[in-house]
Amino acid sequence: MQRLGAAVAVVAVAAPAAPSATAAPAYKCASSTKGIDDTSYDGPWPDNWKVTVRTCAARTGGAVYAYAEVRWDGASFYPVDDPTIFDGAKLRVQIKQSREGADFVVAERDFPGLEARLEDSTSSGARSGTYRTATISHRAGAAALGDSVLFLDWHGDGRGYQRHDYTASPTV
Repeated sequence: MQRLGAAVAVVAVAAPAAPSATAAPAYKCASSTKGIDDTSYDGPWPDNWKVTVRTCAARTGGAVYAYAEVRWDGASFYPVDDPTIFDGAKLRVQIKQSREGADFVVAERDFPGLEARLEDSTSSGARSGTYRTATISHRAGAAALGDSVLFLDWHGDGRGYQRHDYTASPTV
């Protein structure tokens, strides 16, 4: 009986591993952090939001994939779960073709689901969290990259969407 167990173990070790159906692409990421002022508030309480965006890109063959993750720590003087902090908030993920001079956008998608997450809070009013976009993809030539832009429209400030650019991923 011991010989059978040893033989099975040898066969299991010696058998080649089955190839995986799809290999996950290796993402290259970059992040940056900004302090963003609530332009609709000018009271005595601290109102800056600390927002970090991490943008990632990967290549598999001719296809480039990109996504972004946002982390924030917002001001806590707002009422709990206040749905009126923003008139709009979205993160735009882009795939750019990198060339000498300006990089040009070959694909982009806006993710407006960010607004509800930013306005959500704990029962004590703490406003921090994360949001990860879905992955976008596009066929792109050599030296493509992922990029992210945060658009915030503060409620009542009359300025509309304000653009906040973040660090792009390394080229893939």
